[in-house]
Amino acid sequence: MIIRYRPRPLGLLACVLAALYGCSGSGGAPGGFPGGPVELGYQVAAEQDVGLDADLTGRISALQSSEVRPQVDGVIRERLFVEGSLVKAGQPLYLIDPAPYRAASESAEAALKSAEAAASLARSRAERYRRIVDSGAVSRDANEEVQAMASQADAAVAVARAQVEAARVNLEYTRVRAPISGHIGRSLVTPGALVSAKQADPIALIQDYGSVYVDLTESSAQLLALRQAQAAGRLTRPASGLPVTLTLEDGSTYAHTGRLEFTETSVDSGTGAVTVRAVFPNPDGLLLPGTYVHARVATGTAPHALRVPQTAVGRDPTGGATLTLVNDAGAVEIRPVTLGAAVGADWIVTSGLRAGEHVVVEGLAKLRPGLPVKPVPVGAAPAAATH
Repeated sequence: MIIRYRPRPLGLLACVLAALYGCSGSGGAPGGFPGGPVELGYQVAAEQDVGLDADLTGRISALQSSEVRPQVDGVIRERLFVEGSLVKAGQPLYLIDPAPYRAASESAEAALKSAEAAASLARSRAERYRRIVDSGAVSRDANEEVQAMASQADAAVAVARAQVEAARVNLEYTRVRAPISGHIGRSLVTPGALVSAKQADPIALIQDYGSVYVDLTESSAQLLALRQAQAAGRLTRPASGLPVTLTLEDGSTYAHTGRLEFTETSVDSGTGAVTVRAVFPNPDGLLLPGTYVHARVATGTAPHALRVPQTAVGRDPTGGATLTLVNDAGAVEIRPVTLGAAVGADWIVTSGLRAGEHVVVEGLAKLRPGLPVKPVPVGAAPAAATH
């Protein structure tokens, strides 16, 4: 009879190996072990479709985020919003002193009227010269000069009109408006502060987190293993995006389920990790940008998988995984196996095990060289035989 072993001190390991290969001097007798044969609980390996998950960590970021900056230079006269409130795109947030820009706008409008008057006079003169040039009353050179002056006057009108528009835009920019809709944070300037169109620092921050991104990190090795499993047919994934659940900082589970949107196309050379992004609805504003979260991503389904309890898996002297099986003759044997993903308290076995075989899952700790065993279906073995 072949008995399973776990790594033990060398003396005991030698005895175990001797028993495995039939070299024990006990001859299979109890060898002084009281109580008769040890009952080993086994379960029958059965194929089933197993959902696989990946536990990842990451941070929340807003769906849209915009830093508010002034478009013109000036002094802040008034703040027009409540800090922490919800603002709409185009809503005025600050008033910059408009006096110099209003004066510039009025000056530009006056210049436009002057240019239009000059252009009207030039066009009238050009029309008169055009009518009499054929009669010889004016020379052709004089006519051409007058026609050119009329064209120049029209161009001056166009320039003045553009200056009016520029002055109007600058005057409009004295009201600093929200570029996007969202929640606005604290004001970073106060009335009386001098701001500039070229300043690097924002004066407020708006974030839209009605829905949020959750940027997660996954090791490149883990991602490669998933893709290889999918290519080999050991993993199937839904076409509509993978569902994601969140565990918040207090340990509670977020009520809404998200969807995995995309996987980054490059690996971070410093960490060897890949960023994957999920999108979550956030109707109550519970998820705040910058929050650290744990996420569980349903990576797919392993079809026709064989799973065994982790406690049933042993290790050989080289560290390879082994299972203790009950063969058709009722004897116990050790077999090397290849493990796949961990599913809760179980392992998925990808090779070395066939459906219908009996895997010992209880009583392994009581196995000794030369000790007789009695395999029984799991659940029938007494509690004392488990470990």
